[in-house]
Amino acid sequence: MITNTLEEPTILIVDDNPTNLKVLFSYLKQFGLRTFVAKSGEDAIKQVHRLPPDLILLDIMMPGMDGIETCQHLKADEKTKDIPVIFITALTDTANVVTSFEVGGVDYITKPFRQEEVLARINTHLTIQRQKQELYALNAAKDKFFSIIAHDLRGTFGGLLGLSDLLATATNEFNQEQISEVACRMHGAVTNTYKLLENLLEWARLQKGIMAFEPEQLNLYDSAKTATNLYASSAKQKGITLINQVEPSGFLIYGDANMINTVTRNLIANALKFTHPAGQVTISAQCRDDFVEVSVTDTGVGMAPKLQAKLFRIDTKVTQTGTADERGTGLGLLLCKELVEKHGGKIWVESEIGQGSTFKFTIPKWHNHAGQRGEEG
Repeated sequence: MITNTLEEPTILIVDDNPTNLKVLFSYLKQFGLRTFVAKSGEDAIKQVHRLPPDLILLDIMMPGMDGIETCQHLKADEKTKDIPVIFITALTDTANVVTSFEVGGVDYITKPFRQEEVLARINTHLTIQRQKQELYALNAAKDKFFSIIAHDLRGTFGGLLGLSDLLATATNEFNQEQISEVACRMHGAVTNTYKLLENLLEWARLQKGIMAFEPEQLNLYDSAKTATNLYASSAKQKGITLINQVEPSGFLIYGDANMINTVTRNLIANALKFTHPAGQVTISAQCRDDFVEVSVTDTGVGMAPKLQAKLFRIDTKVTQTGTADERGTGLGLLLCKELVEKHGGKIWVESEIGQGSTFKFTIPKWHNHAGQRGEEG
């Protein structure tokens, strides 16, 4: 039996012969593979750019742009070069088989088709593709981890060392107000370092798959209240109004309390970081079908669309200095994304430069039925 290795894997079949297309399409559909067809190399290239497949079955002998040339075009394009190509060839076409590997093909199947062989080869290369994607994600996570340790933690401790040295060597020269100012700056640096370490450890546990996921019935208001209370002092110190608009009894959700608290905490901290004094940060919620949509809105600096597209990607380094020169790593938003997706929700941002930002995420509503466990409300 053939087992699928990617969620709803997509296969593109490229062949100018309608009979071959029909046979292969029928084979693959039986096994739940989403299958599309193209009747020429030119059409295949257009389709791949419109909807990139997980794997391509490509006939070598076609009029116009043949399979070899089509593969060369795909491998020369940064956006399509990693899509595995399995060539379709005649049983005796040895020369073209060699060429197909030279231009980047990963395998080949011969005509007439043998169903089990076709499906076995597809399954093998879908497995390899999934493993490559997982390895890429692991390497990106490792790079992010070491980047934070090498630069962000080091920089934070450097600041702490400087402030503590100043306090230790020049105390006699400072008056009480100056000592208090240095102490406040040290407290801020220690707090930020602690938050960074907390996020780093949570994220590391999540990557290793050892973070417990225990969803239950929760009142969203409690999470919002916990986060706003936690940051009330920071908001006051910066002259920002922090508002909890979540209704006390309006939203029962199905989630892991620790994870939801981590998400709301990080989003509020992020909003405060990029909001000027006299600004406002608000957390609110509304129902969206089977989900509750939570919004954290600020009146801060906002961001360009190009930056928005990079925020939740682990393979890009996005760091901005806050309105009071606060440092950031981008780790908090990555952690939020993974925790929200763990619940089957989504997270995104809506923002304009100079107009502030709204970070939104969805979390399942509590439904008192099988599949959701917790105390009955």
